[in-house]
Amino acid sequence: MSICDGFVGAIGQTPLIRLPRLSEETGCEILGKAEFMNPGGSVKDRAALAIVQAAERSGALRPGGTVVEGTAGNTGIGLAHICNARGYRCVIVIPETQSAEKIDLLRTLGAEVHTVPAAPYRDPGNYQRVAARMADGMENAIWAGQFDNTANRRGHYATTGAEIWQQTGGRVDAFIAATGTGGTLAGVSRALKERSGAVRAYLADPPGSALYHYVHRGEPAATAGNSITEGIGSSRVTANLQDTDIDDAFCIPDTESVPMVYRLLREEGLFLGSSSGVNVCGALRAARALGPGHTVVTVLCDGGGRYYARLFNPEWLAERGLA
Repeated sequence: MSICDGFVGAIGQTPLIRLPRLSEETGCEILGKAEFMNPGGSVKDRAALAIVQAAERSGALRPGGTVVEGTAGNTGIGLAHICNARGYRCVIVIPETQSAEKIDLLRTLGAEVHTVPAAPYRDPGNYQRVAARMADGMENAIWAGQFDNTANRRGHYATTGAEIWQQTGGRVDAFIAATGTGGTLAGVSRALKERSGAVRAYLADPPGSALYHYVHRGEPAATAGNSITEGIGSSRVTANLQDTDIDDAFCIPDTESVPMVYRLLREEGLFLGSSSGVNVCGALRAARALGPGHTVVTVLCDGGGRYYARLFNPEWLAERGLA
């Protein structure tokens, strides 16, 4: 028998899924880490757990305390689950532009949710800065600070990266992921490159983000356009992403990633969100750059149900030229 110890015990050890159609198309093994199978439904369960555990170990978070976070949704969902399981209060600050499905779910989970207008990071009204100020004014509370709290990438280094190495038997040539906080790409790439210097790390970036230029030029600068994707892309280099050895980056437009979401559904049977579409498009580009015979791993971040009213709404997509 294999029994998990509560919600926390069920986080991680997600399977690697081979994507047959895309593997045949490229002549490479295209593998997706099924992070949508975490108990909270996304890859962010790992970051949420790592941050809470680090705060508990340091004594910053004591019994009955409060966890405050600014989030595009999935980290907040993971934190709300973990706070329920651990007996903490959860306070979430989220941009009002995020999907109604995620905001409603956070409230259903018992989190205290504050929606704020979308604002750039330099603005005091930015959701992360609002969350930091709220936590600072509370007793026995922490600001999770997922973007610059390196417990995030350490968690992925210890779990996600190690799992991928074990699941592939060490036969992995490249890892690629989009990044918001930087934790997944930084932690996994460190774990894999430490085991083999031949592993290449790639960043998949949506339009409007500054990280594609950061990889190519050494300085963040926004690419042209914008994207409907949520929770990925950044205007700055976070502490989690800082000093990560990234071999190359690809800018993935919505006109490429949205059709991929539908391909994954209709050809692979996987109902996933838009960030997974970006990641898989990036995996295809990496496979073509490397040539046939290589193994490329990416992340299937979360399920499509959290984006149903937008990503799977033909009228909403048509208004944006993405039908």
